[in-house]
Amino acid sequence: MYRAMPEEDFPIPAVDLSKLKKRFYRQLVDDPTGERPGTIVVDTRNFFLYLVRPGGKAMRYGVGLGRQGFEWSGEGVIQWKQRWPKWTPPAEMIARQPELEKWSAENGGQPPGLKNPLGARALYIFQNGEDTLYRLHGTPEFWTIGKAVSSGCVRLVNQDIIDLYDRVATPTPIIVRTGTNALF
Repeated sequence: MYRAMPEEDFPIPAVDLSKLKKRFYRQLVDDPTGERPGTIVVDTRNFFLYLVRPGGKAMRYGVGLGRQGFEWSGEGVIQWKQRWPKWTPPAEMIARQPELEKWSAENGGQPPGLKNPLGARALYIFQNGEDTLYRLHGTPEFWTIGKAVSSGCVRLVNQDIIDLYDRVATPTPIIVRTGTNALF
């Protein structure tokens, strides 16, 4: 499941499983969300993403989340998805990290590849028809799964975002709850 993927546009190395806690491995579980099949639910308290399946089941993935002050929560839709996306940091991020200016929208963004922060796939979260600028995306930094380290997006191991990408159609409902609003 976390094998090397040489068939990808940018060959993905195998995950070093000694750096990924077993509880965050992708697995089919009993659905704890109660949401309708096809819904994505992010449990921020436990660092899990669930894709609700029929028959009371869900695919569960370990995730990395936004650090304090950068979290997003709410309900939305996965309106668009992209294989090997280009990354364009928002202006607010560039203001905090001026070295990212080279990847700004005006400069064409960062090309796809293994060093691109969005990884192998990205699913774009929209709310009320507007892009939230938050994404579900891959990461080569699999050791960050189970931690709050990102600038707000939900990151998955590249092998997991590929699996999720292949299972999700657009539009797909998504629910992200934090703190006392968490489901679990």
